[in-house]
Amino acid sequence: MTPKEQLRDLLLDVLLLDPSEFRFDLTRDEIPTWDSMAVVAIAVGVDETFGYHFTPEEATAIRGIQDIMAILQSKGIAFAD
Repeated sequence: MTPKEQLRDLLLDVLLLDPSEFRFDLTRDEIPTWDSMAVVAIAVGVDETFGYHFTPEEATAIRGIQDIMAILQSKGIAFAD
């Protein structure tokens, strides 16, 4: 499974999204289930899946899936198609 697929599966699970609703350009404002508890669950999931622990500043600054990908890419995780 590619990192992109791993991230998608993690977010589908945490945010309770149907796969047909998922896009990599979704933002927090578009997802009602993306609340403070989801932020924690995403951070834990990213740590377990990719081995990177978001700083509190990073976690609270995330406004969408692209932000998560950008942070992980800056840590060497590639999201090529």
